[in-house]
Amino acid sequence: MNVFVMVDMEGISGICCTKQTHFVEPEYQRARQYLAWDVNACLEGCMAGGARKIVVRDAHGRGFNFPLDMLDPRAEYIQGASAAGRMPNIGAFDGLILVGYHGMAGTAGAVIDHTWSYSWQNFYINGRKSGEIALEAGIAGENGVPVLMVSGDDKACREAKALLKDVITVQVKKGLDSEGAQLLSKARAHQLIREGAEQACRQYKRFKPCKFKAPVTMRLEMTTRNRIPDRPGVKVIDGRTYEVRARTVEQALNML
Repeated sequence: MNVFVMVDMEGISGICCTKQTHFVEPEYQRARQYLAWDVNACLEGCMAGGARKIVVRDAHGRGFNFPLDMLDPRAEYIQGASAAGRMPNIGAFDGLILVGYHGMAGTAGAVIDHTWSYSWQNFYINGRKSGEIALEAGIAGENGVPVLMVSGDDKACREAKALLKDVITVQVKKGLDSEGAQLLSKARAHQLIREGAEQACRQYKRFKPCKFKAPVTMRLEMTTRNRIPDRPGVKVIDGRTYEVRARTVEQALNML
């Protein structure tokens, strides 16, 4: 089977505060190692579970966080921008795994909770309050691809389970605050990631894609006023809130 892996940073084991995820901070370089270790643990599990082709996308910030010389050479890696979409050729894969994901903006006790940008306050897909897990699941789902596994803190795992009933979740830390967590040891976190990824790949046929009814309506409330874009297709709700509607999740996201 073929698996696509999206990797964010805030939910990586060993990361507990915003400074670790910003490239200008001294803590960031060590955090990149934590990221590589989580990815490699996931890839080991995928291969043990029968994966033959694995493509991994750097989905944090501008997508330049992977220390490539530390990553498993048996996978292929996407960094930077892509005109081919958020998950290029996703329809050719049997499943999607989300590594290092986090709770949506406003989630109490979640580590570095946010949705897409710190300027986003509340975000809805077809009236359902959502975060980045729902966005990734929706884009994959409209291409017929299910989410197999999500790793992150306890709040991210809870969010994933609420949306994707049968998804495998791997809790690598417990959120105590937006800037604090109760962490597992490196060995234990990586063991859980490997086991979860192996189980996900072995059982990939039992998972169902996440489908949002089309046309897809997205509503976004910003943290401050006067940030609403002035372009076709934008419906202004109030000084901080607007909506867009499109045929697919990815098209609607691009309109935002």
